[in-house]
Amino acid sequence: MKRLLRSPLLWTFVVSLVLLLAVGGWLLTDPATSRSEALKTGGIAGGAIVALYALWLNDRRRRVEERRQETERQRQELELRRADQDRDRISDERFAKAVELLGHDADQVRVGALHALAGLARGRAIYRQTVLDILCSYLRRPFKHPRYEGEAKLAGNALPKPGSQEQEQELQVRQTAQRLIGELLPAADSEDTPGYDLDLTGAVLEYFDLSNRKVGKLLLRYGGLYNSTNLSGCVFLGPVYLTGAGTVKDKRIGYFRCAGTKFEQRAWFSGVRFDEDAEFDGTIFAGPASFKDSVFAKNAVFRESEFGDSLDLRRARFEGFGDLKFGKAPKSVSLYNTTVEPAKEYALPDGWSVETLPGGRARLTMKDI
Repeated sequence: MKRLLRSPLLWTFVVSLVLLLAVGGWLLTDPATSRSEALKTGGIAGGAIVALYALWLNDRRRRVEERRQETERQRQELELRRADQDRDRISDERFAKAVELLGHDADQVRVGALHALAGLARGRAIYRQTVLDILCSYLRRPFKHPRYEGEAKLAGNALPKPGSQEQEQELQVRQTAQRLIGELLPAADSEDTPGYDLDLTGAVLEYFDLSNRKVGKLLLRYGGLYNSTNLSGCVFLGPVYLTGAGTVKDKRIGYFRCAGTKFEQRAWFSGVRFDEDAEFDGTIFAGPASFKDSVFAKNAVFRESEFGDSLDLRRARFEGFGDLKFGKAPKSVSLYNTTVEPAKEYALPDGWSVETLPGGRARLTMKDI
């Protein structure tokens, strides 16, 4: 009974009935009002109360439904967060296990660990820079092989010198790491993709190929690049440093391809020794470029290269053919003691010339403008 008395519906009908009788009775006191009009007006007044109750009831149901939906949304968000945490935990465990396996004695286990890390980087972009750092760190480990003794590039179809079983196995792992680095980097023409940094300081690489890839900062100081290196079509968003590459014992540079590449910041090739042909044709140097103290033992091609800033060639040495017919001249050029071989041919920009020096030497000079 008490529950019935607290029912809003019961009181709505009671108030509606009271209002019907009160309005109708009040109107009947007026002789000008007919009994039907009084009843109709009272019914409207009572119906308004019922209508207000219906509106309140619908609003209450709406609020209840909104609260239910909000509770369901929070529950789903909680489940998603829990799933993300589980996925992060599993990824962290895979990452830690793969890094641990990089120190395994068996080469196939190390290769599997590299692929596991690469798969993790493909699935979770947050891991990509970390995985690239690990791959670069692996390649920075000291490594010697008989094939790197002597020439920087194999002649013709000559077979490389074989190494010990351990050296051959390690070589396979390192080549896998090199290939995975290229695969993890975004394409050079991709939009809205970051440039990932590579630190390969002192690394010994062979057939290193980053062609048509986008890179952030590249550090390759005092590295060895055997047989051929392909950086053609790359876009380097950050600075590039190859300072002293090819000058350390057992770390030489073979055929170096860098055609159609774009360096958006500084490109530092100071003190680099190129033992084979070096191709920079069509390359864009948007920032300062330095080849100070560098040696080009064979052909050096800069045909149609474009420079947006300065070019430093101080004490650089060209021992083979040189094509310096730039597509866009640098804002400033430093040619102090830039030597060439008098017997070789050179394609030079307007205003440049070869000046013969005593002792059979020659150097590049340019007219003051």
